[in-house]
Amino acid sequence: MEERQKRAQILTEALPYIQKYAGKTIVVKYGGAAMTDETLKTSVMRDIVLLTSVGMRVVLVHGGGPEISRILRRLGKESVFVGGLRYTDEETAEIVSMVLAGKVNKSLVSLVHKCKGRAIGLCGVDGGMLRAKKLDSADLGYVGEIVAVDTSAVEIAIAEGFIPIVATVGIGDDGQVYNINADTAAAALAAALKAEKLISLTDVRGVLADKDNEDSLIANISLSRIPELIGRGVISGGMIPKIESCADAIGRGLKEAVIIDGRIEHSILLELFSDTGIGTLFHI
Repeated sequence: MEERQKRAQILTEALPYIQKYAGKTIVVKYGGAAMTDETLKTSVMRDIVLLTSVGMRVVLVHGGGPEISRILRRLGKESVFVGGLRYTDEETAEIVSMVLAGKVNKSLVSLVHKCKGRAIGLCGVDGGMLRAKKLDSADLGYVGEIVAVDTSAVEIAIAEGFIPIVATVGIGDDGQVYNINADTAAAALAAALKAEKLISLTDVRGVLADKDNEDSLIANISLSRIPELIGRGVISGGMIPKIESCADAIGRGLKEAVIIDGRIEHSILLELFSDTGIGTLFHI
């Protein structure tokens, strides 16, 4: 009986948060260890199906860096990164599109259906969702920056009861397909959808004051503090585009952006259904 009461208590404690987010849009950026560990992958999909079942509008935006690197290795190509972004020549651009919008995207759709949910696979090319141009700030080949977002395809999918699962490739005015950083794409979509929250899954607890000490989590960071943390090296490498994307989305009206540890089972539920959350929250 005691065990049943504990379970009932957990459910009742979650109720205020379920009510808070009911009918609201939650964008989840999915990547890192949570994409490569099968147990974690199933955990994430079950969480997303659960959130949808209790009335939340969930959009899953995914990368697929490890899988892209694996396929490139099989083809004898080396992965090259500049400032945390993958250099993408013409051949790599074709492979990125094939892996992200094909193999990875459809495997996630399949897993959602296995978890008794309804999902539809999309990519930034569909409906001109992510309009892009060649990145100006660095020569990274066919890496794009987003110039416009059309959420029509996502809104239609949600209205029809599907969970949109979005692969992060974009389309230029000339029809060129570009590799888009998944964090950038998720933040842009979250802002365009006027989402209540952007949740980004990573392989660390969040932003750490000491990168070698996971107990040094910084729970809250204001936008004004980000340049100082980058300057000190607290935020570095692949974390920079992730956090700058969060900051940009908040500047465009996104209510909340949080980076959480995707290595923890049910980390999305732990973040949404508690006052303190489990990661680093970004705010104005």
